[in-house]
Amino acid sequence: MSRLQQTEGLTEEQHELIKLVREFVDEQIIPVATELEHKDEYPTQIVEGMKEMGIFGLMIPEEYGGLGESLLTYALCVEEIARGWMSVSGIINTHFIVAYMILQHGTDEQKQHYLPKMATGEIRGAFSMSEPGCGSDVSAIKTKAVRDGDSDNWTINGQKMWLTNGGSANLVAVLVKTDTGADSVYKNMTTFLIDKTEGFGETAQGVTVPGKIDKMGYKGVDTTELVFEGHRTTSAQILGGEPGKGFYQMMDGVEVGRVNVAARGCGVARRAFELGVSYAQQRETFGKKIAEHQAVLFRLADMAVKVEAAHEMMVKAARKKDSGERNDLEAGMAKYLASEYCSQVVEDSFRIHGGYGYSKEYEIERLYREAPMLLIGEGTADIQRMIIGRRLLEDYKLRG
Repeated sequence: MSRLQQTEGLTEEQHELIKLVREFVDEQIIPVATELEHKDEYPTQIVEGMKEMGIFGLMIPEEYGGLGESLLTYALCVEEIARGWMSVSGIINTHFIVAYMILQHGTDEQKQHYLPKMATGEIRGAFSMSEPGCGSDVSAIKTKAVRDGDSDNWTINGQKMWLTNGGSANLVAVLVKTDTGADSVYKNMTTFLIDKTEGFGETAQGVTVPGKIDKMGYKGVDTTELVFEGHRTTSAQILGGEPGKGFYQMMDGVEVGRVNVAARGCGVARRAFELGVSYAQQRETFGKKIAEHQAVLFRLADMAVKVEAAHEMMVKAARKKDSGERNDLEAGMAKYLASEYCSQVVEDSFRIHGGYGYSKEYEIERLYREAPMLLIGEGTADIQRMIIGRRLLEDYKLRG
């Protein structure tokens, strides 16, 4: 095991689980990741293997058929999976956010109906806040659910954007506008749970998934739009059963999601470091290994420091959430630092590889296209800085 990214204070069970995931990554993911990524092929066999391991139910309590693990354990597993192929960790992360939101905010009926099947991977989740014209400005969403008088029936119209797992998921948590009469735009938003079939085209009454968005990287996993045209649903499908709480439910989900994006950044960065330090000890120039050149040696040192620092901050954010405390500051810091450092470590490894890094035969070429997604996913770097800055002003507000 790498000396980097060690985590103190883990139980024997946590060590064994993470070891099992690491072995799965080394044996089942890394050998096929680049080939599947270049084909933009969904990793069906890998997903089936993760179902058997119980990965889809890692944080779902045992009473619903899950493993009941902590956010820290989950994040460490995500770190290992992302080290193998970041797209696979994306398949897990969006599913996990939806399961977490149902566990924390769902009605008893929603928990009983969805969580046992989510634990096995029979139901796989996606969630959607963004839309084509609003990006990070969630308050500007236009997709709307209109209630039919005083009944429990609703009709949804609008267009959502950037759904990871949009095609492969059969459950989507969707944030929409609802007229609840509140004085705040954020209290006029509601999360609906949308059941659909897997695939593309019309996947439920009034619900269309047009097709996969062609991306620079982060391939294999499907990223899609979601179009609502007169989709009929009921109050029973409102997360928690009460309209007007959707924004706060989504923010809670995104908060833990940011810890997992940080974990992804840590995993990709470690893989880039592993590739760079290995190549530097094989490649020779001017009569010696390039690792012996001070310029490359310094680069490796900088990479290792960043890999280690990001991991430590991610672990702190996860433990804070597990303790029941508010962790938006720590999650924002972890996501910001890990994604920025990941991008820098990947580029340094790319530079160490020289011309070969530009070849599709080398794994670093894939990482070089994947790392930028972490700079924008689950809130851009600038959004994280705004969150961090505002929280700091709360804690360091001048008195008197």
